[in-house]
Amino acid sequence: MIVEPSNTQEQRLSGCAPQHQILFDPVQIGPVIAPNRFYQVPHASGMTEANPRVRAAFREVKAEGGWGVVSTGAVSIHPSSDDSPLPFARLWNDADIRSHALAVDAIHRHGSLAAVELWHGGAAAMNRTSRLPPLSPSGIPWAATHIGFMGQQRPRTMDHHDIKAVVDWQYQATKRAISAGFDIIYVYAGMGYLGHQFLLPEYNYRQDEYGGPLVNRVRFVREMLEATRAAAKGKAAVALRISLELLRGKPSPDYESEAHGVVSLLADIPDLWDVKMDSSPTDCGASRFRAEGAHEPIIDFVKTVTQKPVVGVGRFTSPDAMVSQVRRGVLDLIGGARASIADPFLPEKIRTGRSSDIRECIGCNICIASWHDGVPVRCTQNATAGEEWRKDWHPERFRTVTSPKHLLVVGSGPAGLEAALVAAKQGFEVTVAEADRDFGGRVLFESGLPGLAAWGRVRDYRLNALRQMGNVALYPDSALDSDQIQAFDADHVAIATGSRWTKHRYSSLELPSTVLEGARVYTPDDVKAGQVIQGRVLVYDFDNYYLAGVMAEYLAKQGCDVIYATPAGNASAWTFMTNEQPFVYQSLAAASVDIRTALELVDFDGQTAHLKGLFDQKPEQHSVDAVMMVGMRQPNDALYHALLNQYEGVDAGSRPSIRRIGDVLAPGAIVHAVYSGHEFARSLVSGEQDLYLRDEPIASAEPIAVFDALSGELEPR
Repeated sequence: MIVEPSNTQEQRLSGCAPQHQILFDPVQIGPVIAPNRFYQVPHASGMTEANPRVRAAFREVKAEGGWGVVSTGAVSIHPSSDDSPLPFARLWNDADIRSHALAVDAIHRHGSLAAVELWHGGAAAMNRTSRLPPLSPSGIPWAATHIGFMGQQRPRTMDHHDIKAVVDWQYQATKRAISAGFDIIYVYAGMGYLGHQFLLPEYNYRQDEYGGPLVNRVRFVREMLEATRAAAKGKAAVALRISLELLRGKPSPDYESEAHGVVSLLADIPDLWDVKMDSSPTDCGASRFRAEGAHEPIIDFVKTVTQKPVVGVGRFTSPDAMVSQVRRGVLDLIGGARASIADPFLPEKIRTGRSSDIRECIGCNICIASWHDGVPVRCTQNATAGEEWRKDWHPERFRTVTSPKHLLVVGSGPAGLEAALVAAKQGFEVTVAEADRDFGGRVLFESGLPGLAAWGRVRDYRLNALRQMGNVALYPDSALDSDQIQAFDADHVAIATGSRWTKHRYSSLELPSTVLEGARVYTPDDVKAGQVIQGRVLVYDFDNYYLAGVMAEYLAKQGCDVIYATPAGNASAWTFMTNEQPFVYQSLAAASVDIRTALELVDFDGQTAHLKGLFDQKPEQHSVDAVMMVGMRQPNDALYHALLNQYEGVDAGSRPSIRRIGDVLAPGAIVHAVYSGHEFARSLVSGEQDLYLRDEPIASAEPIAVFDALSGELEPR
């Protein structure tokens, strides 16, 4: 239900482009009203009860930025849904309420609704800490190929008592969520978790009233919804988060598909439908493989079946794309997870007519990798993500210098541009000197490679902002030496000259060893410099992230016959962390790239690449015309050291501060370079480079026992 806008709201939209004003319509969700259509859907943040202030500040900034609904990530309802060692939140007992209330209060301060995603993982929760047997409709294990997520304890089949227990845990968790002040309470039936397992015949082999026909497989989810509504007592809306990808592909005798059937059978029970894909790689696909709005072919039917509002995602960053979803009747609310991390102020910028200032998500999925790492969220575009409380960083507010000082940034890659932009916003006079004819450093090159066009947003956002500022001077084609830098007489100098790929080999000690010599041995830097590589090429990867796979695809598209080899067990092994690995294999297969794993490159004599099995030492030879090494980078730090020598013996008060930032300090992913540049610029004002507040749990004076797991009498409702 759409709520009619008030005169006050119309005044608030005076700066908004007319075609975008529909995005600011209030939406009725059961007993509550979302102030606009911007809905930060539940997403992992790597923040638990151990860091409640970090979590509250992270969510609060999104409410401040105009997201009408701000949700938690998965919140476990019972120790039998234990996601460790991955970080997760809990509502196991009353001791957990105060931690969540802290975030709820922070969200409410800005007029937004707070939603909580209550969660039971079923067979997908390995319970490594609780040591309880995972629960499953039929005892079917999950993710047999995902070694990092596997436990050696397989799930047990739930009996009727177990089902009633889980429903009661949802009921009790809902009551605690209401006590914490949440406005929207979720039932989770997606992503392979327990509710989804009951819906899918691949997991559900039951012969009782919870298995078999679709109407039976829906029963558990229906009972979870009814229990949630009973506990909420009209104080909060009830949302259903459901994955529809596999169900959309399943035929049904009574409906167009089983997805249509599920939505039809539950159509009006939840107050809100939150619709999504089945797995993290498809639901949160990287931009390299998934376009904006890629979910639509799966979820587009939902609004034709239910009268309740529908929210969905699609890595939406364009307000025009958002408006299209609403006007075409695909979605009522525009869901954002990654987009809300990259720019928490995305709604406010659209509302005030500043859409061009949006810091758009690039779809690199570093945020997802941070959850896989078990740490608070990181973002390539937004260095402040996760640091709002710990470092007192705000994405749109900066301390300013009392008197203008001059910063010279040498190099315009992601670190240099970020440092320049933050420093300029703090009131510095900023000069950026770039040796190449255009700005962007590694991003300028990499964004021209297959699938990485969106990565150019790292450069474009910062460069466009810098070009609009009166205190910034940008000089391309301006290579500086130490004498020229000294003559510049800046107060601060940031050296952001990046790094270079080397030709080091990988050794059996899992370390770079000797350099692979030869006229036809290349690195990505050679392609960047315009070198043409032809013939049969071996791409050898022990960097293990995206670039070697991308280079293999690039060379294949240039007409080369490509072999990809790596000492790792999988191609582009670290892309498992960013949800890309299944699609890496698909793209390499489509390019006819021959993938060889668990191999050490021994030598290349100009005609034959000699390799051996990493474990069995079995030799392997391939006739190739060239080898591309993608393994190790070294800093381009000659200028930095020359500059230090230039000022040797000069009193500190008579020389500029000199800092290395980004890859020249320590080669890493783009996210590390952006963070390095941001941290440097902030420290110019605060002087608190090492400021890092340690959060503490909100705990009871005495330990509180968690209710018995799968035993004893259930608490009466």
